[in-house]
This record gives sequence, structure tokens and C-alpha cells, in this order.
Amino acid sequence: MKFIVSSSALLKQIQNISGVLNSNNSLPILDHFLFEISEGKIAVTASDLETTMTTSLTVDAKEEGIIAIPAKLLLDTLKSLPDQPLTFTVKMDNHAIEISSDNGKYRLSGQDGSEFPKSPEVESPSKFKVTADLLFNAIEKTIFASGNDDLRPVMSGVFFELSKENLTFVATDAHKLVKYARTDASASKSASFIMPKKPLNLLKNVLGSVDEDIEVSFNDTNASFAFAETNLICRLIDGKYPNYEAVIPKENPNKLTIERDKFLSSIKRVSIFSSKTTHQVRLKLSGSELNISAEDNDFNNDAKERLTCQYDGDDMEIGFNSRFLIEMLSNLNSDEVVLEMSAPNRAGLLSPATKENDAEEVLMLVMPVMLNG
Repeated sequence: MKFIVSSSALLKQIQNISGVLNSNNSLPILDHFLFEISEGKIAVTASDLETTMTTSLTVDAKEEGIIAIPAKLLLDTLKSLPDQPLTFTVKMDNHAIEISSDNGKYRLSGQDGSEFPKSPEVESPSKFKVTADLLFNAIEKTIFASGNDDLRPVMSGVFFELSKENLTFVATDAHKLVKYARTDASASKSASFIMPKKPLNLLKNVLGSVDEDIEVSFNDTNASFAFAETNLICRLIDGKYPNYEAVIPKENPNKLTIERDKFLSSIKRVSIFSSKTTHQVRLKLSGSELNISAEDNDFNNDAKERLTCQYDGDDMEIGFNSRFLIEMLSNLNSDEVVLEMSAPNRAGLLSPATKENDAEEVLMLVMPVMLNG
């Protein structure tokens, strides 16, 4: 079997799917890319059994065939080559592969492609379409808030909630929660599923350069995302997502409006002096003044800063984990943000003061921490 392909085109496509590969695979063949050649096209697949990603590109090939090529060796070789046509010659009897370039020849041994695990099918799926830009924003705005607790797997992914009116994406780790909703996209019927973090990160990495619609197909066990020359299919997280609406406080009379950059920079500086175990920062609100402070009693370190703000509500002091506030403020785009609170022991709600897009709703919830002393 023989085919000719552009080194840079092949490298770009396999870099997009290489994130699927695990460093410690249960099956040695999963350290390989599966190459399938048919009708002048090559489909390259990477899999870890939970997530499978396939991409295809045009090649010059006279015959059809299938071979598994060592992934790391191929990636390292292509990265070191300038852009040029490469000729792959594969001996099907012993799976030996020879790559010929302008300046040399490289030999490596592959494996029988028929031993590569078959891609799962999404049987009798429900489907909806979404723009690449919308899906990219939904993943970027939510994924950082998902948990890492193996004992609560449902919280380690992003909850997709579909309806005829909108699409809602939710992530929480029980300390923070993000709800991202879009009214400019919908599904033909109400449904929901929980996407794992790894395939979402893979999608996020490639969606930035895609400008077409993504077709999403899903059933009770799997979901697939098809676009351009790429298809990602993954196993969904099994379980019931917590009732996130129940934890979002509805009455929040105390409202702080402040410049996002100033607020974020101040918290970053002050938090350097906070306790290394709680990362606590204290917000003291009174009139048009916000005092941000932190202390680490173990080392007698403390810091205070004063910012001007717009505040409507009763004077109050509330403590938050600075790392959560920094993450949330870093994932908002607006010039000003609003922090709504009801009491020092109730969650605070962070949202953009102005919307870039009328169809977009971003709400971030952060649980308070008990104030020292």
C-alpha cells in the first residue's frame, strides 16, 4: 500500500486528535494512530476507548488499506520536517512502514489496523446543530467550574440542558457554579446529558479555527460532534445531575458594581498574603467603598486595599476563596461586573454588568467562606 500526503497538512490534522492519546494505555495498539485509506482520502483515528476522534484529509493513493502507525514517533518526525510531500509505503504482510521525504527515508514498524478498537456508533440518536463559536464559548465559560472528585463523577463534567427555547450549559464542583445559557440556539425537544471534561477540552482546542455548524448527536450512553473533516465520539457520564436551580439564591438585595480589571488585580495582589490553606479574602462593603483584605496569621502577613465602587445595599463583610473569584473574573469578558449578595453566609452571584450578546446569559455562583475572627 502506498500514499502521498503533505507533511504539514498531515501534522495539523493529527495534532488536533493527538490529545485523545493517554500516556498509559491498557492496550498497546492505542499508542497508535489508525490510518484508513479509501477513495483518495485518509481517515486518521485516535482512541482511548472512552473518547474516539477521527479526522480526514485528501491524499494521492491508488489502493485502499488500513494500518496502525506509532503515534509519538510519527508526530515527532512530522514536527521536525519542513513542509513537503511525503510518500508512505506500507508492507501489509509485516506492517513495516517506510516514509520517504526530499532528504531521506525513515522506517518504523506499525501494527495490524484491523486490531484497532472499532469506533462506537451513536445508535438511534437525537440531534441538534450549534455554531462552533457558541459551543466554544459554552465550553470555555463553564469547564473551569467542573469538579475533579472521583466520588462524584456527575460533577466532573458539563451538563448540557436542551429545550425548544434555549441551550443551557452548567458546571459545578459544589464550591462554585457556572450557568451559561443561549437563546439563539435550541433543540427540537427537551433533553439533557453530562459531557466529560477530556472530550470538551479536545473540542475547545479545535473549535477556535472552525467556522461552520457542529452537528451533535446523542443517546443515553454516547455523544458525537461532527464538523469539517472531524468527528469526535465519547461516552457520556452516567448519573443524575444535581438540581442546580435550587442553589441559586433568588433574593439578593446587596449589589456591587465594579470594574472587572481593577477588582481582579486587587484580589490577585491581596491574596498573596492570604492563608495558604483557606486562600480567604475579605470584602467589606460600605457606601461607595470596597475594602479587600487578607491575612495569614501563621506568618503574621496581611494586606489591605481600597477600591471605589458602586454599591447598593446594607453594609456587609463577606469572605470568599480568592482562587475561585480569580478564576471567575478571568472568565468574564465585560468591563464591569456585578456581584449580588444576600448575606455573609449565602452564595454570591457574579455576572457581567453589560451583555456583549443579548442572546447570552452568564451567571457564576461562588460559595462564601467563614470569616476568621
